[in-house]
Amino acid sequence: MPRAKKTAAETAEVKEVAVTAPVEEKKAPAKKAPAKKAAAPKKAAAPKKEAAPKAAEERKVVIQYNGAEVAGTELIDKAKAVAGIKEAKSVVVYVRPEINKVYYVIDDNTFGNFDLF
Repeated sequence: MPRAKKTAAETAEVKEVAVTAPVEEKKAPAKKAPAKKAAAPKKAAAPKKEAAPKAAEERKVVIQYNGAEVAGTELIDKAKAVAGIKEAKSVVVYVRPEINKVYYVIDDNTFGNFDLF
C-alpha cells in the first residue's frame, strides 16, 4: 500500500516537535542533597606478609673497541680523578672510541677529557 503524502502543515508540526523536544531535555534538574553512604563494616586486619627484600640490581657497562675493553665505572672514577674531585652529585661521561677520547661533565660546571685506552 502506498503511503499517504503529508501536507506542508503536517511536516511543519513534526519539525516543531523535533526542535522543541531537545530544549525540554536541556533544563537542569533540581539539585539534590548528596546521599550519605552507609559505613561499611570493618574487616579484621589480616596479618601482612613480609616481602622478601629485593636484591639490588647489578648494573655494568663495558665498552669494547679494537680488542680492548674498559668498564663504565672505571671511566667515571678516572674522570673524577682527572678533575681532582672526590664527591660529585652528577657525572656524565661521553665515550668516543673512534678517536680514543672520553669527555666528561661533573656537576654541570667541570668539563674535561682524557684518553680512552
